[in-house]
Amino acid sequence: MFFKERENMELRERSKEQEDGCIEPLMPALASMFTPMTYDYVLVAEKAEDKEDAVYKKQVAFVDQLKKKNMKIAEIELEDKVFYGVLAPSGVFEKYKYLLKVSDACNWSGEMKDSVSKSTRIRIVHYLLHHTFLNTGEDLDELLKRGVFEAMFCLHERKQQKVLKRKWARWTAIFTRQPFSDIRVYFGEKVALYYLWLGWYTFLLLPAAIVGVIIFLYGLAFFKTSPLIQEVCESDIIMCPRCDKRCEVWKLADTCSYAKMSHLFDNEGTVAFAMFMAIWATMFLELWKRQRAKYVSKWKVFDWCEEEEELIMEVVNNPDSTPKEFRHSYLRSALVLALATLVLIVIIGLTHALVLMRLVSRVLLADQDEWEFLKEHANTAAVLIGSTLHYITIQIMTRVNRVVAFKLCEIEKCRSFAATERSFTVKMFTFQFFTLFSSLIYVAFFLGRINGHPGNYVRLAGKWRLEECHPSGCLTDLFIQMAVILVLKQTLNNIFEFTIPWFKRCFRQSTAKKLQRRCGHCYRKACRQDDGKVEPCDTCKLRDWMKNYHLNSVNAFSLFNEYLEMVMQFSFTTIFVAAFPLAPLLALINNLFEIRLDAIKMVSLERRLVPKKTNDIGIWTKVLEAIGVLAVIANGLVIGISSDFIPRLVYRYHYGPCANGTVTNIDCMTGYINDTLTTAYLSDHRVQKDFGPQQMVLDGYNVTQCSYKDYRSSEDYSLTSQYWFILAIRFAFVILFEHVVVLCKFIAAWFIPDSPMRVKNSRLKDKLQRLKEELRFMNYRYDTQV
Repeated sequence: MFFKERENMELRERSKEQEDGCIEPLMPALASMFTPMTYDYVLVAEKAEDKEDAVYKKQVAFVDQLKKKNMKIAEIELEDKVFYGVLAPSGVFEKYKYLLKVSDACNWSGEMKDSVSKSTRIRIVHYLLHHTFLNTGEDLDELLKRGVFEAMFCLHERKQQKVLKRKWARWTAIFTRQPFSDIRVYFGEKVALYYLWLGWYTFLLLPAAIVGVIIFLYGLAFFKTSPLIQEVCESDIIMCPRCDKRCEVWKLADTCSYAKMSHLFDNEGTVAFAMFMAIWATMFLELWKRQRAKYVSKWKVFDWCEEEEELIMEVVNNPDSTPKEFRHSYLRSALVLALATLVLIVIIGLTHALVLMRLVSRVLLADQDEWEFLKEHANTAAVLIGSTLHYITIQIMTRVNRVVAFKLCEIEKCRSFAATERSFTVKMFTFQFFTLFSSLIYVAFFLGRINGHPGNYVRLAGKWRLEECHPSGCLTDLFIQMAVILVLKQTLNNIFEFTIPWFKRCFRQSTAKKLQRRCGHCYRKACRQDDGKVEPCDTCKLRDWMKNYHLNSVNAFSLFNEYLEMVMQFSFTTIFVAAFPLAPLLALINNLFEIRLDAIKMVSLERRLVPKKTNDIGIWTKVLEAIGVLAVIANGLVIGISSDFIPRLVYRYHYGPCANGTVTNIDCMTGYINDTLTTAYLSDHRVQKDFGPQQMVLDGYNVTQCSYKDYRSSEDYSLTSQYWFILAIRFAFVILFEHVVVLCKFIAAWFIPDSPMRVKNSRLKDKLQRLKEELRFMNYRYDTQV
């Protein structure tokens, strides 16, 4: 009862002379306008004990500058904090509406006639606050950095919060439709378009996930009948030691389970799935453009220009302002390019360090005698360790990349925040892409191909032998690497993304609950006047401000973090997807929870984001298009170079038992594994340098020869003609695959128009109606003058 009775109470200004707690209302006729929920922004500062302190003087000077702009300021002290409520005059918004009407690109906005919404008020006031300067030239950002103000935030609207919680921001709403129009009204078009894009991406992941599961089940269906698996499991071939010193020769049949796993992700269906995903990425982007057009047309922002709105707000803020001109410095661009290249070299260097860690861990696991299981599966354990270390590196480098990208943007000195955001997005995505995919590129295209052969192994620092691929192929290593990174990244990120803000809010709101109890105490005793009327104390007035203050802070790049997370996931589901057909399924499951997690976080756990108006997801569209092109190239190379699809195809039709077309009673792939192996003889002095006598022992018997995967001559270790023939076919397939898929992408992009005909016709009618209204207004004005 107490709090409900005070929701619409007057907010009064504190005067220095008040001593007895009795305060006169500010503008009684308009008192209802100044309830805590009507204020556009709140500034928070530390209470200054010394009035001569430079920090306090800057606080007062900044507030005075706001008052010169006719802004209403409510100052309330609470313990060691000072809260300033900021309310902009209505004239600011009338000027904004008029300038929208006469602008070139923004005059189609629905806000020309309607009253200015709360989200638009917040956006305009946010701009005015950040473009208010002291006489020293300091703006609000600099004052925040120097501790003059502790925080600034716009207020949540309790009624709208409840609506969004009921419709959207709850875990039980996972399978319900998102209220995009309500999101747009509360958070602005920029946030609404993010959820529209994420919802559309999640919806289209469904067919990709279904096809990926079918491909996986196809590999599972021939799990036991595949002649390649049978050849490995029943083989008596002795393989060469995997490492130096303590590694011994081993039987190929010992890796039967590994061969079975390889077949699940490296089979004939992989090619079809890679082509499907490349075309799917194009279809997703083209259909997204149509979905975007439908909603931005409905929201009246189809032709919206962000830079023109900034000019409008600049004029509203200062009628005598001059435009900030476009400038380009080749020196700065060259410096930024050089520094960015240096960062990429460092990231690639970290990839080499991860490779070294994998090699060292494999050697250490193979040399130890305590855990026999790890000793026997040292290769697989090394892959898992490398993947985990890669994930840790990603988490660390994400923070480093962010700082570096910001510094590079500062060097560039972009004209506006929108330009800074675009530049930062490109740099941050590039750094993150190399951080995430450098290790995967090594596993996909270099692992097992540059390691040399017995008698001439390639070693790092002349000490550690490079890793080799399993005779069944290298694709399983790539699958393990992707699975570990994707599962860890999605699961742990979501856990931390939700639990950390939740715990922070719980901790901070413990103070707010104490204040509420104090309010109740004041209501019963201290806040009663002689006539029985209730005069609320300052704490009561601050209730809504305090609730917002104790939420987790946000900044201009909070939404960028969500975009980056999802775009990197999109990269995983398209690039190298040939090695991991289940990636779309994992992404689909993650996104169903990600949407609600982000919604709960924005509505309940964080301060309100500043609503931004836009008509697109910005530079992210170009990034997604670039990922689509990279997906074609990467998947073509994975199938042509990394997988054994081409060698199997060549063996079936050129070297296998069915090559001449006469054999019908045996499988055409019989003998394939043996065909891919080369024999090394211990009698060769070069082999003796790599393998000691203690390594060439199996079951108590000395071994005089062993096999390794490569197409080489057993005499002089030169590459055979079969190797060069297969290499030519590999490159021919890559070129053919990429041209066919790119052609399909172009056809799909041409066939699907960016805007539906319904949207184009609707915009045509609206423009015609607006022109008719302008003509009627002109005729009316002419008639009245006559």
